[in-house]
Amino acid sequence: MPAVRRPLVAGNWKMNGSRAALAEIGGMAQAFDAGLRSKIDLLVCPPVPLLWAAAKAALGTGIAVGAQDCHARTSGAHTGDVSAEMLADVGATAVIVGHSERRADHGEKDQDVRAKAEAVRRAALTAIVCVGETRDEREAGKTLAVVRRQLRGSIPEGSTAAGLVVAYEPVWAIGTGLTPTVADVAEVHGMIRAELRKLVGKGEFEGVRILYGGSVKPSNAAELMAVENVDGALVGGASLKASDFMGIAGVYR
Repeated sequence: MPAVRRPLVAGNWKMNGSRAALAEIGGMAQAFDAGLRSKIDLLVCPPVPLLWAAAKAALGTGIAVGAQDCHARTSGAHTGDVSAEMLADVGATAVIVGHSERRADHGEKDQDVRAKAEAVRRAALTAIVCVGETRDEREAGKTLAVVRRQLRGSIPEGSTAAGLVVAYEPVWAIGTGLTPTVADVAEVHGMIRAELRKLVGKGEFEGVRILYGGSVKPSNAAELMAVENVDGALVGGASLKASDFMGIAGVYR
């Protein structure tokens, strides 16, 4: 029988927020009651300066805290960078790697993402590996080929369901208000599941959660989360406000 995958709703605050914004975690905690906690996992990924304080604010709430990136090395002369071990030390349980904004703004390639995912595993954290096509690639009919290449280049050998989450985020849908059709999402997520069978092995591929991200909001979350092989969401702007974020998470009640 297929593995039962516990949904994950993850929030990526990107380069937003201040200490005052941590009050939103309190609002999330109020809505993350025992009933919802029994059904899903909730994760918030604030900027690094807020990570320690966010982890403290989330204590006892059932909300996990993660980071948005890491360096591939454990330590060294890498000014401005942060290792996965450092993130773990201040309370992170997961790290997003390979987000399209990192790939675009910092020129990260699949091999860079893979090295970071390996670092996340080394630190005993969960790697959320992001993949997704640009508008030009979609219009050229290359979506499946691009995402397949990114998966094969970015996911480390020996990955397990406990240490890996895949997030499909079509680049053209991030922050634009645009989303693929339900059929498009189903097609890509189905292909990702098939690729995971090859990349992580028979005993693990069914347990790896695949998130959808890209203009997810309370108004479209129920439709998107109902798609086969969609095991939750990676939420950007809507995760900055507890009401919006929990409006998305609440579709699992």
